[in-house]
Amino acid sequence: MDTKRILRGAARRTAKWGCLSVIVLMLVLTAAFFAAFGTQLYHRWSLYPRQAAAWKEHAANLQPVALQTGWNEYRGVMHAHSELSHDSEVSFPEIVDAMHAAKCEFMFLSDHVDQGKADYSRGWRGVHDGVLFVQGYEMHDGFMPWGLPPDTVLDNSADPAEQARQIRALGGVLCVGHNEAHRPWEIPEIDGMEIYNIHTDMLDELIDRPTRVETVKNLLLNARAFPEQTFRNMFDFSVLSMVQQKWDEQSRHRKITAIAANDCHQNVGLRGVYTADDTLLLLDTGHSDPKKKMAEFRLNLLTRTLLRLKFGRFQAGDQLFRIDLDPYERSSRFVNTHLLAKELTEPALLDAVRQGRAFVAFNMLADAKGFAFVAEGGGKQVTMGDTIALTPDLKLRAEAPLPCKFTLYRNTKPIAAQDGKTFEYAVTQPGKYRVEAAIGMPGEITFAGDGVARDMAPWIIANPIEVVE
Repeated sequence: MDTKRILRGAARRTAKWGCLSVIVLMLVLTAAFFAAFGTQLYHRWSLYPRQAAAWKEHAANLQPVALQTGWNEYRGVMHAHSELSHDSEVSFPEIVDAMHAAKCEFMFLSDHVDQGKADYSRGWRGVHDGVLFVQGYEMHDGFMPWGLPPDTVLDNSADPAEQARQIRALGGVLCVGHNEAHRPWEIPEIDGMEIYNIHTDMLDELIDRPTRVETVKNLLLNARAFPEQTFRNMFDFSVLSMVQQKWDEQSRHRKITAIAANDCHQNVGLRGVYTADDTLLLLDTGHSDPKKKMAEFRLNLLTRTLLRLKFGRFQAGDQLFRIDLDPYERSSRFVNTHLLAKELTEPALLDAVRQGRAFVAFNMLADAKGFAFVAEGGGKQVTMGDTIALTPDLKLRAEAPLPCKFTLYRNTKPIAAQDGKTFEYAVTQPGKYRVEAAIGMPGEITFAGDGVARDMAPWIIANPIEVVE
């Protein structure tokens, strides 16, 4: 009797301590998970839902813009890659579909050179299903020449200054990209420059190991539930600000048009392919070359069965899964260059780039269509990229489709800020005037001209109007 009672007591104590051990272990694992993913859980449960709600609210509150520039406005992508590049597999019909989804009307391509040559007879040109394609290449020193005749072949090893003169002589427009790096700014034939590049912005999240780890954790936890907010989370105002300072520096003594670089590739992702060797091959999404594999795993009875339970029957060469972190449509909508022109033709848009009739807009946050910035005085009206004489009645006016925080810059320095849907400023001095607009966005930080603005994101950056005496 005593033995049974002792055994029952021992069993109860064992069960009790076993339950306590399991509870303690669960608490420790939970605490470890929260410690490891605290920032990402905050994003999932707090920040991203608030941002998604803000995006939805902005979309619902868009209003027509009454102020007119006298030009047609075309939204599009500048600096993008196609299947002609070694690191992209996106076909031209797929690009058209992405442009429609992103509400874009033009595509300025910048494919990588092939065997050191930029051959302008390759790829699409002209209007295809409502989208204008302008052929171009990404070359040495960040050169991106557009608008060259189809029989042009440029040598990627040519002297930059000599090649710039050649591009100008052929009627082309020369912009430069990836301006975080050194560029030959002494070349006078440079017409424009990127002030923001998605690829550059993403790199700073991936190069530094601690930041890369945090980025991967965020993607794992939030990419499925909040794909666009997760993608936007890679935006760093410092990256934009750094290149803007270079633009301002160049603008002091020359006309140089600011554009945005989408740098579309659709190559940041992972896909799994079943091979004839009974392996699972992991590739990135920018190529199909098995020699450039990320990893390869030989299957056994268990792993093969699990894959078939998940993906059904498959055979050699079948792609079992694909995860794209930078779908072409998403990169195309993240930021855009808006050009003001008379018509949707290559010559008209190239002229807009040359003259600076352009503004950059982060349309993923809110649609900037209709934004206008003009100078009015002496019975005349001009817009971005134009020049006007200083008169006693000269005013700068801007209007956006949403209330925002306008900041006006004169000769690269902020001189005025106003909140609202419209902006007005009486001009008393000559100079180059440009305006920026920031929009409310939870968790973002920007410099709005009069200090650091929290819960504000850069939205629109306009090219300057020059006022002369």
